[in-house]
Amino acid sequence: MTRPIALLTSHGQPSAPAPPEIHLAAVAAAVQDHLPGWEVRSATLSSRGFLEAAMAEGAVIYPFFMARGWFTARVLPERLKGYSYQMATPFGLDPALAQMTVTALHEALTTRGWCLEDTEILLAAHGSARGPRAAEAAEDFAARLRRLVPDLRLSTGFVEQAPFIAESARPLAARALCLPFFAQSGAHVREDIPTALAKAGFRGEILPVLGALPGTPRLIADAIRATASSPATMAETRPGTSPVT
Repeated sequence: MTRPIALLTSHGQPSAPAPPEIHLAAVAAAVQDHLPGWEVRSATLSSRGFLEAAMAEGAVIYPFFMARGWFTARVLPERLKGYSYQMATPFGLDPALAQMTVTALHEALTTRGWCLEDTEILLAAHGSARGPRAAEAAEDFAARLRRLVPDLRLSTGFVEQAPFIAESARPLAARALCLPFFAQSGAHVREDIPTALAKAGFRGEILPVLGALPGTPRLIADAIRATASSPATMAETRPGTSPVT
């Protein structure tokens, strides 16, 4: 019996495609542990031909993205023309991610001996000057965190739009945590966010990206199973048809 296929994909890094490709493969391997009976593959969009080589008819596509924007709505359907597939909700929009993040925040505070009421959280996100979807996803996520933890002192800052990270970080006290709203630690996380925080005189600490949380592989596996059991998510992109996203 042929095993169902799940394909994890992310943007990657065009200037240096190999490291993100290796990282995504490691995430896929961890997801595989939670999906017995499946074959879990991975491919970034930045490695030429990798997505097409990994694709299979009827696969479940898992977008390791934080928002439903240009790449999930336009780039992926265009690259997958000719295949039938199911596309899961992007990582950053998964309802389960907020509770998983709250648990991680409590653990980070406990480790440092800090109290929630005395700690400020900066959600550092990508944003975009080309459209609202990226910022909306971050603000929606921030709203979910506030609903789960009403006393949370949370602000947002963006790499590519106002309020910029440096602007949001400048008034924060020393007892502050920067939470990167990213799936992978690309150039924005390694370079742009630390540079912006240094510019602001940020005295707090930077947490790992959300995609590095310990519960991420299980969350992704659960999303893949849920997508596979929902025929309404099927997208057909046969030549000459309009992609369904």
